[in-house]
Amino acid sequence: MVTAPAVILGSASPARLRVLRDAGLDPRVLVSDVDEDALLATLAAFPPDDVVVRLAQAKADAVVAALFAEDATPTDAVVLTCDSMLFFDGRLSGKPHTEDVARAQWRRMRGREAELITGHCVTRVRAGAVSDAAHAAASTTIRFADIDDATVDAYVATGEPLAVAGAFTLDGRGGWFVDAVDGDPSSVLGIGLPTVHRLLGAVGIDVTSLWR
Repeated sequence: MVTAPAVILGSASPARLRVLRDAGLDPRVLVSDVDEDALLATLAAFPPDDVVVRLAQAKADAVVAALFAEDATPTDAVVLTCDSMLFFDGRLSGKPHTEDVARAQWRRMRGREAELITGHCVTRVRAGAVSDAAHAAASTTIRFADIDDATVDAYVATGEPLAVAGAFTLDGRGGWFVDAVDGDPSSVLGIGLPTVHRLLGAVGIDVTSLWR
């Protein structure tokens, strides 16, 4: 009997973990220590898709290094890492971190469309070394509701938008203010299942072999 690779999710995102669990996987979470803001500062000249993919790759490198540092490194594992950013008005934005930034962003994007871009990296580890890797970006169009200032303030006050890409969630309170999604909804939640399916195939893994 062939043993399926161990699945490692290199993210602290509850939404990403929930998406994978709902889709039949039971990954181990191993969070990277990548300083996203510092890395972003070095990527200003790159196209949006490249930026998010490079962030996902940096997280993969950090997670794989942490995996190799363990006493019991899996003989066969697949590491999944992602990074999401909102492309709006010609610029990328990640987590707003502060209420002022989140409030200003919502007042600009309400009633308008933006692109949520998620970079994905799938890394295959075998016999203590990286044997293969594949990466891709997925873009989804989000149409935001034209909410008033009081609603923006109430949403920001919940704290939810401060630590999420683009200052909104689809599966939380922010979902009330998303009028439409054109593309893969799971990508908006932080990890696109169709994209990961393709990338798993590229590194020689049948996703059904990973189902618990």
